[in-house]
Amino acid sequence: MSIDSPVFWLALGQIVWINIILSGDNAVVIALAARSLPPKQQKMAIMWGSGAAVVLRIVLTFIAAILLKLPYLQLIGGALLLWIGFQLMGEEGGEGEGHSKEHGSLAAAVRTILIADLVMSLDNVIAVALAAKGDFTLLVLGLAISIPLVIFGSTLMIKLMERFPVIVTLGAALIGWVAGDAITHDVAEIAGVSLKAYFEANPMLGYVVKAGCAVLVVVVGRWLASRGKKAH
Repeated sequence: MSIDSPVFWLALGQIVWINIILSGDNAVVIALAARSLPPKQQKMAIMWGSGAAVVLRIVLTFIAAILLKLPYLQLIGGALLLWIGFQLMGEEGGEGEGHSKEHGSLAAAVRTILIADLVMSLDNVIAVALAAKGDFTLLVLGLAISIPLVIFGSTLMIKLMERFPVIVTLGAALIGWVAGDAITHDVAEIAGVSLKAYFEANPMLGYVVKAGCAVLVVVVGRWLASRGKKAH
């Protein structure tokens, strides 16, 4: 596809718009993972995490269609995302430690961002791949343009979390909801019926699972946070 073609720029606009729509939950995860770091390390975690996450999406775009067909992959990913939600909420009670802990937390924050993005992006990259129509240049450009959008969104979310602590709880609940969504979209079969097909046939039950995972992250996360405060 030629760069001077109107079709190219239309497709590029579609990719950027898709990333704006689909990157909201990623911005929340990045903000939650970086919020307890010192301001300088917050910026580093956001930049490194956002940049690496976009590179990861480029790689995922070429293999997502295959990965989504693997049974138990999204079940494992959903469970991993629940664990990440527990840890991020639990950090509420573990702040105020020494300088060495802060440096360890920077690496941990970037690692958390990448793992969460890996789980949350499997479905999203399919939409991006369809918009790119197999054009690698278009794909890379579209995702690269989305980096500052994710960085801005994450920075804004951190400021909002500092001003309105309830957003931390809402963000953790969102992670739980996405985890439940991943679980209900797994293609693993039970009694000859895939989980995805079962929940598509019973959408209300799917919403119950997602809501249950959201509540679970908040409840367990708050319990871990209270334990952390008692320990300090």
